[in-house]
Amino acid sequence: MFYRKKIQKLAICRCRYIGNIDKLDMEPCEIHVDEPQVRIEDVIPHEDEMERASGCYIMSLVAVMIGLPMPIINLAATGLFYLMSRRGTFFVRWNSIQALVSQVPLFIMNNILFWWTIRILFCFTDLSSAYIAYFITVNLYNIYDFVETVRSAVNTRKGKVHRWYLYGTITDKICKR
Repeated sequence: MFYRKKIQKLAICRCRYIGNIDKLDMEPCEIHVDEPQVRIEDVIPHEDEMERASGCYIMSLVAVMIGLPMPIINLAATGLFYLMSRRGTFFVRWNSIQALVSQVPLFIMNNILFWWTIRILFCFTDLSSAYIAYFITVNLYNIYDFVETVRSAVNTRKGKVHRWYLYGTITDKICKR
C-alpha cells in the first residue's frame, strides 16, 4: 500500500540590497517540514518482514559466537545486514538499525577489553583490580546484550516491537519513514 506524504514546506529567505547588486546581505533560510510522525508501534508487518527483521538479531548472535575473540566481526556483520536492508520496509529497517546501534557500544567495550587482555598476556602491563572490574562489567553487559537480542528476535518474529532501553529512542531518531 502506498502512502502519500503530505509535506508542507515554508521557506523564509530575506535579502537586503546594500548598494551594489553583487553585495547582497543574505540572512539564513529556515525550512520547516511538517511530516506526519510514524511510530514503529503503528506498523503492522507482513510475515516475510517479521522473518527478515528477526534475522538481523539472529545474525548478530551468530556473529558473536563465531567472532567472539575479534569484536569487529560482529559489528561488520550487523552493518552489512543493515546495508542490505536499508531499502527494505520500515519495520525491517527499524529493527536492523536498532541491532546496529546496540552493537556499537558492545564493540567499543569488547575492543578495549580485547587489547587490554593482549597487553596482559604479552607482559606489557600487570593484572590489576581495574582490569578484573572491567572484565566483569563487560561480561555482564555481554550477557545483557545476548538476552535482549534473543528477546528481540523472538518478539520481532511474532510481529511485536521490542524496544531496547536507550537504543529504541536513538533508533527512532535515526530511522525515518
